[in-house]
Amino acid sequence: RAARQDAHSVERDDGAGPEWAEPGLVGVPVIQIAPQMRILVATEAVDGRKGIDSLARLCQEKLREDPFSGCLFVFRSRRGTSIRILTYDGQGFWLAQKRLSKGRFVWWPSGTEPTRRLQAHQAQLLLAAGNPEAAAAPVWRRVSA
Repeated sequence: RAARQDAHSVERDDGAGPEWAEPGLVGVPVIQIAPQMRILVATEAVDGRKGIDSLARLCQEKLREDPFSGCLFVFRSRRGTSIRILTYDGQGFWLAQKRLSKGRFVWWPSGTEPTRRLQAHQAQLLLAAGNPEAAAAPVWRRVSA
């Protein structure tokens, strides 16, 4: 197999993803979301440069939620190309970000409430850039270079 190397990783040209990735695992979310988790999606987009402190303050002031509650808070960038997840695990904050290589997160909740609650399976669909309100999971496609 021929491989190409860029500044960040080595990728195979067979469309299977990074050389270190196991076949079939490319595109699988890295975050494990348990069914008992409380997941809140902010309805208003945020500045994608916000860090832990800014997002925690936003949870308190705009979402009217306790950032130390252990809840997963999901935020979308204004351009819709990335989402950030903030949570507190009892020892400190975690901040995860997913930025799409192509396209945008097309589904996002709207309304007068500052947040929308999702179930674990809906959050997994959202992380896959799908529609959590859809009846079935999105069709998976190969990731190609």
